[in-house]
Amino acid sequence: MSEAPAVRIASYQADPERVGRVLLLYSGGLDTSVMLHWIQERYGAEIVTLTVDLGQPGEDWEVVVGKARDLGAVDAIRADAREEFARDYVVPAIKANALYGGGYPLFTALARPLIAKLAVEHARATGCDTIAHGCTGKGNDQVRIDGTIATLDPELGVLAPVRDWKMGREEEIEYAREHRIPIKGGTEVSPYSIDDNLWGRSSEGRKIEDLAEPTPDDVFQLVTRPEEAPDEPELMRVGFEAGVPVSIDGERLGLVELIERAAELGARHGAGIVDHIEDRIVGLKVRDIYEVPAAAILIPAHRELEKLVSTIHQNNFKRSLEDRWAYLCYAGLWHEPLRHDLDAYMESANEHVTGEVSVKLYKGNAWIVARSSPYALYDRTLASFGESGGEFSQEASPGFIELFTLQSRLAYRVRNRDGRVDDQPAANEIEED
Repeated sequence: MSEAPAVRIASYQADPERVGRVLLLYSGGLDTSVMLHWIQERYGAEIVTLTVDLGQPGEDWEVVVGKARDLGAVDAIRADAREEFARDYVVPAIKANALYGGGYPLFTALARPLIAKLAVEHARATGCDTIAHGCTGKGNDQVRIDGTIATLDPELGVLAPVRDWKMGREEEIEYAREHRIPIKGGTEVSPYSIDDNLWGRSSEGRKIEDLAEPTPDDVFQLVTRPEEAPDEPELMRVGFEAGVPVSIDGERLGLVELIERAAELGARHGAGIVDHIEDRIVGLKVRDIYEVPAAAILIPAHRELEKLVSTIHQNNFKRSLEDRWAYLCYAGLWHEPLRHDLDAYMESANEHVTGEVSVKLYKGNAWIVARSSPYALYDRTLASFGESGGEFSQEASPGFIELFTLQSRLAYRVRNRDGRVDDQPAANEIEED
């Protein structure tokens, strides 16, 4: 296996001469299992592993932690971060209606700063001088994790073997066999690169990289393919208080349970499949397939309720801030002061986002079909075409139109003094051509 680079490019990169005790972000998969053994062998370092539970489905955490100890970790820690993830990361994203590139609800991007924060905390608590992770040099996660660690504790070094030493999968498998490292799922090459947590699942690589072809059916492991979803629609009600989802169908739930319930309902009906062309921070353009059933319900429901209780000026202004919030999160700039500034605005904007939204789930769609709020800026009497009077005077409309269109009408007259209609050349211009 390749040696580490001789020259450190960034100040936060671990100095090979000073690596003594390493906290390894450990998943139990091939990359991190090989890294666990390799770092011990290469540096003679003690390894503490940290496995973060963010609601990944189907994981046996006892097996993962036990494997780390079997491979020589002096300590193997499992951190249950589901509540913190939902409260401090997913909820702010809902309040910001956060979608990067108009489609990606940031579930991996939301998780990485939390994972890095926990890594720093546990590295300090266990006397580690270095944090190691399995990010590649082509992805966004290296930016998110490295940047967060360097922000929170610049004294900690960072090791990223997959990036720095360019481990190939075949080389890793050979190393694992040589050193009797168990490989999850055997040595068969996984068809896709997968990441998942409470808020969604992503798949990329291999067949997905062929942009001319539809998404292969075997990608979908979380959301039912729409054509296989139930033939009968299902109606659900989501309740919000100050922008926070608090209930489904009138039943108050904790955040984690509520997100899981929404995901279950959405997945059953095929909602939340996103086939997305994405601009990565490192400059690459890639195709990702996201399965995000909870986000496909909760973000549109929140946005609809927010529209109902906010003024036209609030609604128009907030959209531009939402894009900036999503970009900062996606780019790994979770601790950028501007994001905290935007959070303060989002909190204020959500003060009155309280009420219920009804969503119809059917064959891959999640439609908003009803909404109500004690703070709704909606008056049926005023809105109705069947009634007149009250605070709205139809007799005042001609004066409003006169003033509202004044500059536009004046500009049209000034710029068309010769009598031409916009975008139509004069007759002599046509003849000259």
